[in-house]
Amino acid sequence: MLSNQPIIFFDGVCNLCNSSVQFVIKNDKHHYFRFASLQSEFTPTFFAEHQFEITSDSIILFYNNKFYEKSSAALIIAKHLSFPVNALIVFWIIPAFIRNWIYTIIAKNRYRWFGKKDSCMIPAPELKSLFLD
Repeated sequence: MLSNQPIIFFDGVCNLCNSSVQFVIKNDKHHYFRFASLQSEFTPTFFAEHQFEITSDSIILFYNNKFYEKSSAALIIAKHLSFPVNALIVFWIIPAFIRNWIYTIIAKNRYRWFGKKDSCMIPAPELKSLFLD
């Protein structure tokens, strides 16, 4: 079942990442996505089973049996959210190296700009089924 389920892997101690997950949940009216923190026990096992090697601590999306990172992951996620967020897919026309350059600047500074938690967030009971651990 999980091989067909889109999974968003995120940095569980990053405030920006946690806020982004909350934003996705709010705008994902059909609960299309599942979530797993990069620090969870589930993540390394899933990556090993799918022969995926982490190359960064970026957002990672498992979608249609493929892994997407950085801006490509973010835009595919946005595409599946409610309007007007899904309109962000128009940025796909910008070459990936430019999108990822901007993404990397934000990612490198996310702890300094947005802060960091000591531990991963614990989802509310009504959202627990969306998280894989």
